[in-house]
Amino acid sequence: MRSFDFSSWQGVLSTLLGLAVITLLGVGIRLLVMQTVQQRRERENRQINERLRTLIAAYKTLGGSFTGDLAVDPTHLRDLQPAPGSEFPVPAPMSSDRSRRIRDNVEAALSDIILLGTEEQVRLAARAAGELVAGRPVHTDELVVSLRSFIRTVLDLDPISAEVTIPRQGPVRPGAAGGGKRDGGRDEAKGGGRNAGGGDAAAGAGAGMGLGLGVGIASDDQTDRP
Repeated sequence: MRSFDFSSWQGVLSTLLGLAVITLLGVGIRLLVMQTVQQRRERENRQINERLRTLIAAYKTLGGSFTGDLAVDPTHLRDLQPAPGSEFPVPAPMSSDRSRRIRDNVEAALSDIILLGTEEQVRLAARAAGELVAGRPVHTDELVVSLRSFIRTVLDLDPISAEVTIPRQGPVRPGAAGGGKRDGGRDEAKGGGRNAGGGDAAAGAGAGMGLGLGVGIASDDQTDRP
């Protein structure tokens, strides 16, 4: 209060002006700090959301199937080629194009997990990738369990009860999410186009035959029309 001067109008004005400047500086500093903290939180939230979205996609890829062969076949086309100068014929492919697509999707998911996963998930993903490189079939159920637990914890979901028995999960099969229907729709569309083309050709042939008929028949047709 000693610095406040209320003895004259000039002292009152200078005191009020000083108080206003100090208040504006305090508000500005507070707004700057709040904006910095908010930007940092938004950046962290974006990073968490991107990480969570990537790991959820990896979980769906690695654990989207409960039936069939749940192991990843690491066979490549180059592994099916005979050695140079070999007299033995090329063996019959042990893996189909579908299994190779599954392997490619699993490799991409393992790469994302190694980049954004936890320490345990990175260890499991690196071990699975090593098995693929060595040419051995890989089961991803242990990694799927780790991903499921982490995702549910981040989303603040209740833990799965011990009474619930979840079957072993394996890589999702290509086309399992309606891809077959879309392919069928395209095939039907192509078939419809071919049928339509055949109908146009038949119509054109019929028109040519009609033009080749006599004038008398054409005149009768015109007479019969309303």
